[in-house]
Amino acid sequence: MNDFLVLAHERYSCRTYSDRPVERWMIDRIIDAGIAAPTACNAQAWYVWVVDDPISQKVVRASTPYHFNAPVMLILGVKSDEAGACRSSGLNFAEIDGGIVGAHMLLAAHDLGLGALWVGDFNAAAIQEAFTETDDYRLIGIFPIGYAAEDAVPSRMHYTRKAASEISMTV
Repeated sequence: MNDFLVLAHERYSCRTYSDRPVERWMIDRIIDAGIAAPTACNAQAWYVWVVDDPISQKVVRASTPYHFNAPVMLILGVKSDEAGACRSSGLNFAEIDGGIVGAHMLLAAHDLGLGALWVGDFNAAAIQEAFTETDDYRLIGIFPIGYAAEDAVPSRMHYTRKAASEISMTV
């Protein structure tokens, strides 16, 4: 438990990457962490695309200013029609499940000594036009991943956290 809390507190959104290539086995481990994520009804209604070649990277980089020239980017998509849903409320869990999968992947990247962040501000239509295999998915995140540059640091907001007493109570 203690090791997880250290990992959770140390992980930060990396915005400066070295040009060192990321080994494929590390990307496979990050994806495996996503596979291990719990999803509603174990539906696993998500998919991830690995973007590591220069031509595909150019397309993704054109869709957002927040790529930070990372050597690898993962695109995460979910399928609402395949996701679990709550019987009583009808709530579809696709995006919630995607959030859990994304969090697992971010933590795995940090655990492997890589920097990563979740980019939500991107032109999904441009990506889907270029990569038709993403058409049936709602794209919910781009994850720039790579070795952090020597001068990479967490943003000043990283250290701003609410106290437990501000966000929890016993009922």
